[in-house]
Amino acid sequence: MKPNQTAPQNIDEYIADFPPEIQEKLEKIRATIRKAAPKAEEAISYMIPTFKLYGNLVHFAAFKNHIGFYPGAAGIESFKEELSAYEISKGTVRFPLDQRIPFTLVSKIVKFRVQQNLDKAAAKGKKK
Repeated sequence: MKPNQTAPQNIDEYIADFPPEIQEKLEKIRATIRKAAPKAEEAISYMIPTFKLYGNLVHFAAFKNHIGFYPGAAGIESFKEELSAYEISKGTVRFPLDQRIPFTLVSKIVKFRVQQNLDKAAAKGKKK
């Protein structure tokens, strides 16, 4: 986020603040997440785009040299081998801006996270 900038109120506002080539990548990630988790709700959390379904599902954000994708520690650990071409940490993967984003893999990770959250909610006896 740039200095003196107000926090975005929604994902559209967040994406609109970037150059067109970055906006295109962010919109494709958003569409991929939306397709993989159609019942998830969009939000801004930690001042970045977030999808929620019985709690946080995934986040994403644009930076100077990469797009960060945040599926949580289990989302990274479960796909560690497939993510090995990218810089990863406990709950983060960084997709360099000069490389193709693996949208199929993003979709698989989101679907994994949806199932995780649904299982957790069922164990707690929550209903949507």
